[in-house]
Amino acid sequence: MGGAGAESGGHAVAVATWGSLLRQAAEAGLKLLTHSTQQRERTAQRPAPVRPGTSQTEARPRPSSGGARTAPAGERARRVAYAPDLDGAADPGEIVWTWVPYEEDDGRGKDRPVLVVGREGRDLVGLMLSSQSGRADDRNWIGIGAGNWDGEGRPSYVRLDRVIEVGEHEIRREGAVLDEGRFDRVADELRSRYGWA
Repeated sequence: MGGAGAESGGHAVAVATWGSLLRQAAEAGLKLLTHSTQQRERTAQRPAPVRPGTSQTEARPRPSSGGARTAPAGERARRVAYAPDLDGAADPGEIVWTWVPYEEDDGRGKDRPVLVVGREGRDLVGLMLSSQSGRADDRNWIGIGAGNWDGEGRPSYVRLDRVIEVGEHEIRREGAVLDEGRFDRVADELRSRYGWA
């Protein structure tokens, strides 16, 4: 009889030991997963290193995740909305940064600011920005002035005739909220020139 009691006592110790080992393994796995996720987030927020003799906005190949698509504004007429909310997700009225292909659509492009003007399912609809002063005389661009989306405080211009469509998870970072008055000027141009609602 004493053997059976000792056997069941040994079984209880073995179960407790296995339970302890499983709990420790689960905690270690969770710790590794959390650390790995935090490391990826830090890496994603860190700007890519710049090689000597190049600029950060130099042409780069399309990201493997798909990147933005472009189309003429008249072919993609949609409803313009103003609903900024700096909650970590891009919303209409916000200026965000994402990879934008060149017009040649040869697989090259660069990171640039984009004014989000609407949404199509999980895709954001936006218009690219430029700080090149030569845009001031181009009828396809409208001046929106300076804002904290440009680290140098330069006046910016929004391109009206070319729409950028990008998945909401492909936005690199939020830049700023464009005030409603300047947003409305852009929206009015989209409505009058390209039939947006």
